[in-house]
Amino acid sequence: MADLASALPPGRVTVQEEALQAHAGDKWHAAALPEAVVRVESAEEAAEVLRFAHCRRIPVTTRGSGVGYVGGCVPVCGGIVLSTMAMNRICEINKADGVAVVEPGVITGDLQDEVRRQGLFYPPDPASLRECSIGGNIATNAGGPRCLKYGVTRHYVLGLEVVLAGGRILRAGGRCHKNKTGFDLLGMFVGSEGLLGVVTQATLRLLPHPPARAMVSAGWRGMDEAAAAVQAILGAGHLPSALEIADRFTLEAAREHLGANLAPEGRAHLLVEMDGHAENVCREAQWVSEMLAGLGALQVEEALTEEACERIWGLRREFSYGLKATGLVKLNEDVVVPRSRLVDLAHFAEKLQEESGFPVACFGHAGDGNLHVNIMVPETESAEARRKIDAVLDRLFCQVLAWGGTLSGEHGIGLAKKRWFAAALPEAARQVHVELKRALDPRGILNPGKFVSV
Repeated sequence: MADLASALPPGRVTVQEEALQAHAGDKWHAAALPEAVVRVESAEEAAEVLRFAHCRRIPVTTRGSGVGYVGGCVPVCGGIVLSTMAMNRICEINKADGVAVVEPGVITGDLQDEVRRQGLFYPPDPASLRECSIGGNIATNAGGPRCLKYGVTRHYVLGLEVVLAGGRILRAGGRCHKNKTGFDLLGMFVGSEGLLGVVTQATLRLLPHPPARAMVSAGWRGMDEAAAAVQAILGAGHLPSALEIADRFTLEAAREHLGANLAPEGRAHLLVEMDGHAENVCREAQWVSEMLAGLGALQVEEALTEEACERIWGLRREFSYGLKATGLVKLNEDVVVPRSRLVDLAHFAEKLQEESGFPVACFGHAGDGNLHVNIMVPETESAEARRKIDAVLDRLFCQVLAWGGTLSGEHGIGLAKKRWFAAALPEAARQVHVELKRALDPRGILNPGKFVSV
């Protein structure tokens, strides 16, 4: 790596053990040491790294903040980890154009805070928004609770600067909110998990920030009633900005973690958020509250101020931490099913728990069918544990696919779901993936060992 170090500014390349360990994995259980970590601060530096690696067939795994759940940035083939976290500038916020131009290392929550100060809104809101980066969000097409009304990261990417495997710098899209010129190159890179190029800048669509929001929190006797309420809300013509559900195990863990009187009542929980102008939002919150009470909710609470809404969201954000506090390892499977299958998925999760002996906790985005099925296991290291876990995941993923669902709604495939990728797509679609990979990365240096190889 000495030749590469000499071609870049001082300090960009490190082979120190501590840095290699820090860049060996993400929040999934697998890890692998790279040979070097290269920290780039511009597209030109990234291009220099990729030219070097392409000529020598050295693997390059791009890494953002490293908080993914599927091993997407694990450098399984060694080589170089290309860190974009030093590229963390918000280059421009233009209210007239409704755009932000940012580098990939910008933390999502920081961008949201900055645009809000100017009366603007960047809706994608993954649970890790205070630690995940825009580059990682683009790589996985990250979502979050607001997907129901506002969509996912893909819907907010207007332009990209991408460094290709051989070092070419591609600029696709721009700052126009509508653009039908040529192929949809943006859609090809958003969600590509670092297999097709390295994003070095993004132009993102911004919206006017909603003047007000309100929330309704409701406790239920079980998931059947809560899921039925989801359909009732949407069937009545409401389009909440978020519609979240949680099951009994999740609630019990939250009560243990936070205290019994702080977590919602019941064996299932439904959270509904509305946004817009204050008068309309308050009226809609009242309608939804009355509807849920009429459907048999055990407890209905309205939050009509920013502070009250944040308190309820604070509880929702604690669900994951409550599960971690059980002392079990949380395998977070972000499957998606058609919304009509929510109850079926909840029942199937209970069946998996009975069959495997592993507790299963379900919570997530009921409005778009993206329910996080968390398999809670004592450990993942032994061969016997991995065998049992894979058997449970086989059952889960096969059933989800049989219902017309998908393996991932927002975390991606990475290493964790690589084994099931072939079953998730028809042969022609898989072949097109390979052909695209071969065209853009003919030597297969970008994030090798993941779900598409050449």
